[in-house]
Amino acid sequence: MAEFLSSGLGIALIIAAQCLAMIAFVMISLLFLVYGDRKIWAAVQMRRGPNVVGVFGLLQSVADALKYVVKEIVIPAGADKFVFMLAPMLAFVLAIISWAVIPFNDTWVLADLNVAILYVFAIGSLEVYGVIMGGWASNSKYPFLGCLRSAAQMISYEVSIGLIIIGVVLSTGSLNFGDIVRAQDGSYGFFSWYWLPHLPMVFLFFISALAETNRPPFDLPEAESELVAGYQVEYSSTPFLLFMAGEYIAIFLMCALITLLFFGGWLSPIPFLPDGPLWMVGKMAFFFFMFAMVKAIVPRYRYDQLMRIGWKVFLPLSLGWVVLVAFFAQYGAFGGAYARWAVGG
Repeated sequence: MAEFLSSGLGIALIIAAQCLAMIAFVMISLLFLVYGDRKIWAAVQMRRGPNVVGVFGLLQSVADALKYVVKEIVIPAGADKFVFMLAPMLAFVLAIISWAVIPFNDTWVLADLNVAILYVFAIGSLEVYGVIMGGWASNSKYPFLGCLRSAAQMISYEVSIGLIIIGVVLSTGSLNFGDIVRAQDGSYGFFSWYWLPHLPMVFLFFISALAETNRPPFDLPEAESELVAGYQVEYSSTPFLLFMAGEYIAIFLMCALITLLFFGGWLSPIPFLPDGPLWMVGKMAFFFFMFAMVKAIVPRYRYDQLMRIGWKVFLPLSLGWVVLVAFFAQYGAFGGAYARWAVGG
């Protein structure tokens, strides 16, 4: 058995099994994320939310998914059919493969890349094409306007997110997520994590993640009252389901990035408690709860306000923070809190 597993076929089977396990985790999480999202909104609005299908309504997301799958796929007569169908598949697949470099424990990662952050950014930049293709291929002005707004928004806030992460990279000296988490492993537990030295950027990253994933209050590209779901307006059945699944998977990925970059990943917040993947998943669930609460309680922005915040507020602040972190790291300010290169490599 050991000989077979060390052969080429055995290694391929192990890799395939690991990929399937990651996809299963993401897809099962997706069902509960949608359920949790709806339950949180319902609690804020003092109503029940999903409570019919399954115990406490736990199978409501499964019922909704089945409804989408069995419905007829309607393609507009003037649409580019190939691009129209390719767009949701592209959005879904790109959201899934980003998880290949996300570690859940010290060795629990599909691909332990030294340039994992660049990999995530490369995939994230390609996700814009799924939105643009979906809006353009529909051959309708409403989806086209929605896809242009969405692309402009996603690109604008990718710049801020990139600069914020550069500050963490400067502190760690590595683009590897595992090294970033290990750099936060200190004797002070929760207070050894990067949220403390990089505190201003935690808020900027969270808000930028909302805008990057088209979440309220920055869901202007698909706001029902203005654009009738934006670039998704001509989609139905499974293609629409793929768009929505890709969006939720991207949101959960942002929760993972916040956890890894600023809140210690799989590290325990209390020094004497063991580290492990449960801490990682628990922190991701907490940040998804924060995403849902923002949608429930924060009013929507105007589009010009959204773009002004991205370019005139977040971009200068994040760029100035990079300069400050570089200065602090170079001269060992604050007891070396911004210079942990010995851990990062």
